[in-house]
Amino acid sequence: MSEAKTGAGKTIIAVVLAGVWVGLCEFVRNQFVLASQWQNHYRALGLEFPSGPVNGAMWMVWSFMLAGTAFAISRRFGLWQTTFITWVLGHVMMWIVIWNLMVLPLGILPIAIPFSFVEALGATFICRRLARTAQS
Repeated sequence: MSEAKTGAGKTIIAVVLAGVWVGLCEFVRNQFVLASQWQNHYRALGLEFPSGPVNGAMWMVWSFMLAGTAFAISRRFGLWQTTFITWVLGHVMMWIVIWNLMVLPLGILPIAIPFSFVEALGATFICRRLARTAQS
C-alpha cells in the first residue's frame, strides 16, 4: 500500500475515533449528567427538550465535524493550542448562540465547561496520536 493511502487511512481512523469520543461525551453529558437541567429549562420555556433519533443523528454529524476540525488544527498547532481552539470553536461559540436564543440553561456551565474541555482534549489527543504514527 502506498504511503499516501496509509496516511489517509490513519487520518480517517483518527477522525472517526475522535468523533466517536466527542459523540459519547456529548451523549453522557447531556442525556445523563445534565438531562434534568435541560428538560426543566426547556419546560419553563414551554418547549420540549429535543432528544429524538434525528436530533441524536445531527449531534453525531456535529461530533464528526468537530473531530475533523480538531484533526485539521492539530496539523499546525500543539496539543494545548489545538484543544483550546477546538473547544472555543465547538463549545464556547455554540453556548453564545444558544444563550442568545435563550435556550441555554446557564446553570449547566459549571459542569459543561470542564467536561467539554476534557472532550476537546481527548479528541485532540486522539488526532495527534494517530496522525503522528501516520507521519512516521
